[in-house]
Amino acid sequence: MTWNNLLQPDLILEGSVLNLTPDIIQQSGLKGLVLDVDETLVPFRVGIASPELQTWVKEIRGCTALCLVSNNLSEARIGGIARSLNLPYYLGAAKPSRRKIRAALQAMNLPVHQVGMVGDRLFTDVLAGNRLGMFTILVEPIIHPEAALRSHPVRNFEVWVSEILGASITPKKNKIHKT
Repeated sequence: MTWNNLLQPDLILEGSVLNLTPDIIQQSGLKGLVLDVDETLVPFRVGIASPELQTWVKEIRGCTALCLVSNNLSEARIGGIARSLNLPYYLGAAKPSRRKIRAALQAMNLPVHQVGMVGDRLFTDVLAGNRLGMFTILVEPIIHPEAALRSHPVRNFEVWVSEILGASITPKKNKIHKT
């Protein structure tokens, strides 16, 4: 697989993960989602799930299996978020390593092509998911309001490098935005 394919998400969702609907999941043929945590579900320094995220998880859980896989090593923080959402989780994933994502896939007992990898980063979430043959979904990061005025330099750098390598932030499938 070439770099441009490894870094190319299958779906680019405008806005946050909260715009990922049961319809989009079903249209994509997914029965499970592996979810990144930091800036995909909650801002980096936030240790609790927002009421909106809790509502979203309850809605999505009705149509798909869910599991959190985070590079973060903080059991207190990631475990607390996972418990507040009543979701299984894996810490210290070191994505783009595939080991913890494979563990999540095994726990879901679903074929890899029926599970989506959802995250805000190309060089961790999308790369790891594509290396496994998962359906990859790139979302915009959820940033703490106090940090919202700053740019997102790591993500901007990843986009720039991925485009140099031939990937496009134009998705393979249509860009989806919730109306």
